[in-house]
Amino acid sequence: MTLDPRLKKILERLKNKYVIASAIFLLWILFFDQNNLLNRISDKRNLRDMKAQKEYYEEKIANDIQRTHELETDDENLEKFAREQYLMKKENEDVFVIVEK
Repeated sequence: MTLDPRLKKILERLKNKYVIASAIFLLWILFFDQNNLLNRISDKRNLRDMKAQKEYYEEKIANDIQRTHELETDDENLEKFAREQYLMKKENEDVFVIVEK
């Protein structure tokens, strides 16, 4: 069986020690190294998820700060909050809790 001259030339080049060393180096970096390609993809996905969580929590913090400011400055809002969240009442009132199913 005779090989095509082009294929023979390619095989000769692949036998070069520098090509072999480069191939082994690339395989090592892509799959076996501590910072391999699979870990980098996973880390980028985790980073994207964490950035989304960061935005969510920053919005939540801003809303909580605004709500806290409203409760500290307005007695009517504070009373409404206490009634709704902690079921507090005045002495001459009855509280009815309606639970929807």
